[in-house]
Amino acid sequence: MDLNLKGKVALVTGAGHGIGREIALTLAAEGADVAVNYLRSAAAAEAVAAEARGKGVKAKTYGADVSDYDAVRAMVDGVARDFGGLDILVNCAGITRLQKFADTRPKDWHDQIDIDLYGSIHCCHAALPHFEARGGGRIISLVGDSSRIGDGALAIAGAARAGVIALIKSLAKELGRIGVTANAISLGLVETTHSDADWLAANRDKILRLYPVRRLGRPDDVAPTVALLVSDRGSWITGQVLSINGGFCMV
Repeated sequence: MDLNLKGKVALVTGAGHGIGREIALTLAAEGADVAVNYLRSAAAAEAVAAEARGKGVKAKTYGADVSDYDAVRAMVDGVARDFGGLDILVNCAGITRLQKFADTRPKDWHDQIDIDLYGSIHCCHAALPHFEARGGGRIISLVGDSSRIGDGALAIAGAARAGVIALIKSLAKELGRIGVTANAISLGLVETTHSDADWLAANRDKILRLYPVRRLGRPDDVAPTVALLVSDRGSWITGQVLSINGGFCMV
């Protein structure tokens, strides 16, 4: 399917690896110019940008901590300046710590909330003037299923991302009048090169029993839905939480 993203400019946070990488490359394959955000993985991000440029689009890397609003605003303004505008924001940067709530401490709370919740708030707020200038835009935020159904070892990450869902639904209502759509994608366990390989090896059989399709997710299970939602074909979808989770959660 040709989603006709040529001429669109997309910023993907956390795009140096894993799901963000796959999303950036999928959008590039559909014709979008791509800004690849990273925090520490500069070399990996540049490899993603180089691969995107190999698909015939413009691509550039931007190092910024999404928990720092000033850094985010400088990055977003830089993307708009370098590419001539901004049309698509994909909030993929995030951290998750598998911990019992009783074992967590304030630093654990702040680290996850600052990146998982404030990161989306910062990026959306910084992007809004550029969407207004373009006469529309697309916002996608990735969350985990713990944000909807809870998880005994993911209380903090789940709480932060539940806030993201509320943010997305509120922005969909507020910004639809100016042509901006906002959606969340709720994920089950997606296996990437950054997954805890030892933990997965020890628990894989038990985990797979929770998934009707009997496998974990892959980044390429996620990226096509993002591409659809940010295209004109997804222009009547907004304020939604779409599940990509192998049947783990059917709420």
